[in-house]
Order: sequence, then structure tokens, then C-alpha cells
Amino acid sequence: MDAQAQAAIELLQITMANRPESRGVRTQFLHRMVQFADHIGKPIQLLYYPPYHSKYNPIERCWGILEVHWNGTQLVDVETMLAWAQSMTWKSIHPVVALSRKVYQKGIALSKKAMQEVERRLERHPALPKWDILIRPVVAW
Repeated sequence: MDAQAQAAIELLQITMANRPESRGVRTQFLHRMVQFADHIGKPIQLLYYPPYHSKYNPIERCWGILEVHWNGTQLVDVETMLAWAQSMTWKSIHPVVALSRKVYQKGIALSKKAMQEVERRLERHPALPKWDILIRPVVAW
């Protein structure tokens, strides 16, 4: 994306699966999203799919297509799995597939005070506070 296109973006809207790793109460995740909003200088809106509504989530549909694509293939190693994932198409498009070996530590949470600072940055929708969160970047003067 060129600089002009990036400048034209006013809001980054991310639709999210309501998974335990990323739901709207996860301290580390929300902390990182606040940092990301500041880094890109754009507001970010997190919109979560309600529980048990995976049929509306494009990622879930993509997983279903991948399962049909490899249809019983023995995924004996990482290379085989990556090759099959790279060769699938969804809506005539090949996915971008990359292996990440990063291991995230579990059980790390922000202190109550640090999380209060993060919460001050979150604008939760009054009717949907767990499923619609707006994060505005800090504007440097």
C-alpha cells in the first residue's frame, strides 16, 4: 500500500473471533492493540463476532475450505501442511501463508494499575461493551 492510500485510511476496523486469546477483556492483547493504535496513528475498532456465530466469520469459512482441500491428507510435517495451505484457494485467491515460531508466554497479565491505564484508552460501546471497542491513538503534538 502506498503512502497516499495509507494516509486516506481514517479507521482500522478489525472483525475478530471471540476467542479466549483475543477477547475484549484480555489485558495483554488490549495493551498491545493500544500500542499499535499509537504506532500507526489511526483509531482501531475491534468488532467481535458473538459467541456461536462462526458461520459469519470469514476466517472460519476459510478454515472449512482448507479442511476440504487437504481432505484426509496426512500432514506428517510442517512443510507438508504449509504446502497444502499455500495451494488452496478461497474465492479464487491463494492465501498468504507463513510459519511463525514465536512462542508467547502464558499467564502474564498487566497489573491492575496498568490495566486501568489501558481501560482509559478504550471506548466501549454502551450496549455492546465486550464486542465493540474503539481505541484512539495518542496524538503527538
